[in-house]
Amino acid sequence: MLYLSEILMQHHEINTFEELLKIIPVVAKEKGEIFMHIDVKPQYADVPANWEDKLEGAFAGVHSVTN
Repeated sequence: MLYLSEILMQHHEINTFEELLKIIPVVAKEKGEIFMHIDVKPQYADVPANWEDKLEGAFAGVHSVTN
């Protein structure tokens, strides 16, 4: 299982929510994960109101930067 907190701890280079959305599918594919657990809320200035939906979409491969 891929934990959001692990991604955030391992990727200090991420500075925005959009950057996080881009790295989630990369990490999931690298690790071969089929489940993601959103165990923390990202603390970026650009976190949208529907942040959980966007994270799930990024993990499932349906996120687009224009969403």
